[in-house]
Amino acid sequence: MSVDASVLPFDSIRSLLANLPGPDLDAVEAVRRRDRILTKPAGSLGRLEDLVEWLAAWQGAPSPAVRRPLVAIFAGNHGVTAKGVSAFPADVTKQMVENFAAGGAAINQICAANDLGLKIFDLALDHPTGDITEMAALEEKECVATMAYGMESVAGGVDLLCLGEMGIGNTTIAAAICYALYGGKAADWVGRGTGVDDEGLARKRAALDAAIALHREHLRDPLEVLRRLGGREIAAMAGAILAGRMQKIPVIVDGFVATSAAAILHAAEPSVLDHCLFGHVSAEAAHASVLEKLGKKPLLDLNMRLGEGTGAALAAGIVKAAAATHSGMATFGQAGVSEKG
Repeated sequence: MSVDASVLPFDSIRSLLANLPGPDLDAVEAVRRRDRILTKPAGSLGRLEDLVEWLAAWQGAPSPAVRRPLVAIFAGNHGVTAKGVSAFPADVTKQMVENFAAGGAAINQICAANDLGLKIFDLALDHPTGDITEMAALEEKECVATMAYGMESVAGGVDLLCLGEMGIGNTTIAAAICYALYGGKAADWVGRGTGVDDEGLARKRAALDAAIALHREHLRDPLEVLRRLGGREIAAMAGAILAGRMQKIPVIVDGFVATSAAAILHAAEPSVLDHCLFGHVSAEAAHASVLEKLGKKPLLDLNMRLGEGTGAALAAGIVKAAAATHSGMATFGQAGVSEKG
């Protein structure tokens, strides 16, 4: 998707959200017809069958396949880390990006095991966003440009997109977004993230309360929530989700932080996530609450909270297996197996 950020203000984002392509129901029916004659009892592969229908609907393909999957990791830094909300310094974001590039992170191993492509997007790591307790995270022009950058991540014939992130302090950002969208109190959304102690947890809660108090009058608009409380990796993931929908590319969303990007879009247009699968439920407690708000059932529950797209990548391996099973399994006629009488 080619996007000119200079002519893409928030009203153009809203226009895209109002004109989303729907699923290919003919492709879904083609999958169901084939499924009925495969050498297995009807429904015996459970959710794997649902995954094939989902792929068909959003690839627009009666014989869905996963040939060019991509895990896209967006990395950003946040001014709010100066408030002591993380157990790690902001420098770790860049160090981990270097680790990804060297092949030394968990996501590298999961991608290799499942034959998934991997790209890392460094979003101005030397220039953290504004501290949300004192100012807006981003100016509107920068926010939209970053969404446009995320949209470009789907270029190159990708047929399954997995979204992940890296950013010290970004569980605080995700919690602030959820607090703004869904209300409650800071404690409902704040977890220990990378492992903060009790004092760090208290600082995270205080940061959320300060940020919501500062920006409260502007938080009825989900895109303003993104601009004021979000981060570059959040904006880029939101753009990637939107581009996936416009280009008929199914998307797998990772954990709490990636889901907060999806939640922004959902608040603006509830149907926007129909092409998204949520790979897992994170051990970060608020993630399950957000998934419930979105009406989404995660594929996996492995007590993970790493980020990096790890849960999405593991889910992609299952999606690949589902597609291969559907396309490769023999029919009753081909195998000479008697059908149910």
